[in-house]
Amino acid sequence: MRQLEYLVAIDEAPTWALAAQRVGVSPSALSQGLAELERRIGVDLFESAGRRRVLRATATPVLDHARQVVTLTTDLTRWSTRLRGGETGSVRLGMIDVAAVVHFPDVLRSFRSERTDVELMLSVAPSRALLEDLTSGRLDLVVCVESPEPLAGIETVSLLSETLAVYAPPGTVVGAPATWGPWVLFPSDSHTRRAVGERLAERGAPLDIAAESHQPDVLREMVQLGIGWTVLPRTQGEVAQTDLVLGEKLLKRKLVLARRAKSVHDPAADDLAARLRRRPEPA
Repeated sequence: MRQLEYLVAIDEAPTWALAAQRVGVSPSALSQGLAELERRIGVDLFESAGRRRVLRATATPVLDHARQVVTLTTDLTRWSTRLRGGETGSVRLGMIDVAAVVHFPDVLRSFRSERTDVELMLSVAPSRALLEDLTSGRLDLVVCVESPEPLAGIETVSLLSETLAVYAPPGTVVGAPATWGPWVLFPSDSHTRRAVGERLAERGAPLDIAAESHQPDVLREMVQLGIGWTVLPRTQGEVAQTDLVLGEKLLKRKLVLARRAKSVHDPAADDLAARLRRRPEPA
């Protein structure tokens, strides 16, 4: 178990010295532990890069396994600590902005009001970052855009679908897709951007990128200023203070509730998950 912790620390820390500090051992003990791990599994995990030792690309399956084991063990430790101490629980929830602001604020308010015994900590970030924090154990529940590929150790359940539409600057005449753009969109590493790019390509719209932002409010304001076109959920694209031109309803995206598979769940997290799932699908 300690050797797997060492491996995760090496991946997450910028230097071996800092990794050793994070797991509370000396750099030499860290190195010896990782050498023993390599001996046990019979696979070389590291290679030289100048004066540094770095993880090999072929070590990814071992690292993924290590992260799952360490995270699930941490879940068990947190649960047992709360049980022994008589604590009711805490929930570390991650949400994309539209989930926190548009779709589920009533759920969060009622949970905080009715479960005063529970510490609720909310993080708002893009889907990819939230899922990374869920995998690493920094979050317990995540509401995000469905990942294009299954994620090892993560289980999801569908919450709702929302329509994404094309929006053009005020006064624009929306013609054939070949005339659409330029675009201000979510960054290229986002789940939504990937789906939008594929759909625009199907429609024959050129993907000329003028600007990027993770913030829907920023994208909407750039369109309002005439910098480019965008694709947003209709709940975020059609607000009172803007007069953007609504174009084609481009696609639907699915929001899911994600959590670690086969983990010991905090009852408070189970309660919040059930409340999120009971929220009605928007019309």
